[in-house]
Amino acid sequence: MISLALVCVLWLTQSLRFVEMIVNRGLGIGMFIYFTALLLPNFLTVILPVALFAVITFVYSRLNIDRELPVMRASGMSNWAIAKPALILTACVMMASYSLNLYLVPKSYQLFRELQWELRNSMSHLLLREGAFNELSSKVTVYVRERTQEGQLLGILVHDETIPDRPVTLMAERGALVEVDGSARVIMFEGNRQVVDSNTGKFSMLYFDRYTHEIPLKTQANIQRQPEARELMVEDLLRPQDNPLVGKNDWGKHIVEGHQRLLTPFLCLSNALAALMFLTAGQFSRRGQSRRILLAILGVIFLQVASLGLANVSAKNLQLLPLLYFATLVPIPVSSFFMSWHPKRSPKRMAKELKLVQSGQLEA
Repeated sequence: MISLALVCVLWLTQSLRFVEMIVNRGLGIGMFIYFTALLLPNFLTVILPVALFAVITFVYSRLNIDRELPVMRASGMSNWAIAKPALILTACVMMASYSLNLYLVPKSYQLFRELQWELRNSMSHLLLREGAFNELSSKVTVYVRERTQEGQLLGILVHDETIPDRPVTLMAERGALVEVDGSARVIMFEGNRQVVDSNTGKFSMLYFDRYTHEIPLKTQANIQRQPEARELMVEDLLRPQDNPLVGKNDWGKHIVEGHQRLLTPFLCLSNALAALMFLTAGQFSRRGQSRRILLAILGVIFLQVASLGLANVSAKNLQLLPLLYFATLVPIPVSSFFMSWHPKRSPKRMAKELKLVQSGQLEA
């Protein structure tokens, strides 16, 4: 439930960036939902460690408040036995995270980028807004009064200044815009073609029943798209020099992305053990565990910031890449040690605690 709530929040904030495609490019609501849903696996890789930490912190805090953890300890259960359900859940989340990182994230993001590339570089009717002057290039402007659901254009005006000395203006009752071999063609019916020769000042008009006007456009549709790091598989990320489309300056970014795909699931384990360490280790206090919960939250925030910061630094200097492993993996044995460590109490401390128990200031 926490993951779903966080995904919905992130999806809402990120999808607002693409509302322009509905308003300006006529993208349907179904296609818009599919387009933005392709980003959800990317959100889940970030959300799962945070959601897992929140769930473990909430559940074990409630167990402490309801005096269930002290009862478990009194019955002889160790901290690891108490933490067993959380560790089983952590293992499941880690497997899900690996499935996302190794396959679902690159595949979904690749589909997202291909669809985004097609929508941005397509010269179909999606580019034409109704009731507005659409600049298809620096020298071509198209106005459309209305666009039907079948893609037919009504009330067309095309102004073409490709030839500076002979600007052309076309008007038609209906027509369509089609893409042919990297250029756009406007097919119009029942209209006229107006030309003014700037040298002679002569104006000419041609009436037609059917007319096709080709519009040369500068487009990137025929240029091979350069893939981003997030849409490549791990084996491709770790060997960026084998991909001719990846620039040498981006090799570090790709290599760090590949190592992050392998390390991110261990953030789930680090976060889970951090929460368990603060909430299961140590003595029970009747005053509550708000201080421990706060320390656990601060520790997890520090881990997330350190991981992101070291990833950015390592992308510029690959010699610092071991620090990324250090920041992600070291909290695991540290938290495990404190969960297993039981400090011996001195006789003086035991006598002091006994007096506090007898006076009612400390619960037995």
